[in-house]
Amino acid sequence: MPLFEIVGHNMVPVEQTNFNVEKELQNLVEKNIKAIFNCRLVTSEFPTGAQHAGRIDTLALSEDNNPVIIEYKKVESSELINQSLFYLSWIHDHMGDFEIAVQKGIGHSVKVDWSDVRVICIAPNYKKYDLHAVQVMGANIELWKYRIFKNSTIYFEEVFKQSYPPSTNTIDPSKNPVMVAAGKKAAQTRATGSYTFEQHLAGKSKKVRELTLHL
Repeated sequence: MPLFEIVGHNMVPVEQTNFNVEKELQNLVEKNIKAIFNCRLVTSEFPTGAQHAGRIDTLALSEDNNPVIIEYKKVESSELINQSLFYLSWIHDHMGDFEIAVQKGIGHSVKVDWSDVRVICIAPNYKKYDLHAVQVMGANIELWKYRIFKNSTIYFEEVFKQSYPPSTNTIDPSKNPVMVAAGKKAAQTRATGSYTFEQHLAGKSKKVRELTLHL
């Protein structure tokens, strides 16, 4: 959707632009992280050590004291989601490192809540294959896109957020809560339901039905 500036009684299209480097986007978000995501900044450019040899763009803490990872791209790229999954795995294995970073960046009185870890990806757009991949992989990843305009206006839009708790296991229908509830309901119906004689015979063979005539 194009953006227009109202000049008198006329609508003048506002031209889109982009950041020169990703760091400009990162700095803008980090300086306004409370207004955009209701988070507190923990640290920026956090190294993941020699073994992982990575650097997380932004570490933050949500309003509920949950860990938040934010990664940025100024162009459409599948690498963004791959990096985010990598860092999501890393932070679960390095909870102590994150808590130390929180103590240094925010204070010793903060207690980190590990019941939920958010990963936020920010890019101008996403490929349909990436959107589908995030939906089926089950990781707690939020996809946000931005538009920046030459009149110093920026727009953020959430395009995907996982609506169920993340799981590291392959989906097993037998353990799916919806399927389990349906199975219990069906079992209860079978145990307590009442049926007519004809309903009991429904689907039985002709031979069985003929035998009931002699009862």
